[in-house]
Amino acid sequence: MTLLQPLYSAYEWYISRHLDESKMPKHVAIIMDGNRRYSKIQGNMSAIEGHKRGVDTLENVLEWCIDLGINIVTVYAFSTENFNRTEKEVKDLMDLFVNSFMSIRTNKKIHKNKVRLKAVGKLELFPQEVRDAIADAEKSTENYHEKLINIAMGYDGRVEIVDTVKKIAQKVKDGELEPEDIDEKMINENLYTKGLDDPNLVIRTSGEERLSGFLLWQSSYSELYFTDSLWPELRKVDFLRAIRSYTERQRRFGR
Repeated sequence: MTLLQPLYSAYEWYISRHLDESKMPKHVAIIMDGNRRYSKIQGNMSAIEGHKRGVDTLENVLEWCIDLGINIVTVYAFSTENFNRTEKEVKDLMDLFVNSFMSIRTNKKIHKNKVRLKAVGKLELFPQEVRDAIADAEKSTENYHEKLINIAMGYDGRVEIVDTVKKIAQKVKDGELEPEDIDEKMINENLYTKGLDDPNLVIRTSGEERLSGFLLWQSSYSELYFTDSLWPELRKVDFLRAIRSYTERQRRFGR
């Protein structure tokens, strides 16, 4: 425990007690950025160890969301561009995905709080053992409906929109619908995230201030929050500041 920990704990308590419950976000999306930079800063830490610390942070964030009554969380875990990283890092990440998803079946917090897990993206790009682990995790939580965590993997917002257009175009070609029948509702129903409410708040860690292709269609009216904290070192007080910022904003939706 650092000398500042009691101060942070008091600050966490203060923020959490003064949040306007009527304005809390129902769906929070997170770009978990900074794992590799965190490992480099440590000096003697491998990149995969930074990613493992990131998994620990995700578990903490899920617990904070449950405590705050935030029932939907969507996280950006792996983009299509991430496949271009070094062969070793990609292999290590695939192994980490397998272990992380396989552990869901026995994760007491997940099952105690009845959290359903779903992976979204171009899952066909991943090795079979990763897809099998994902399927196992999804099946073990498929009967839970109140709380949901979406893991965006092999994901790119532009690719998602292109794939959606292709699906709809095929239906037009097959005579199942007319071009004038295409509307926002139809596009939403053909996205990777079909059936899911749009995120109220998008958080990005590590100080970068861009979406990097994350939920481009879905985040058109989302509030954005950027924090300098690297993902593995994100503290509860940092997360609470993001939530407080959201509750203090006046959301006009173009009005």
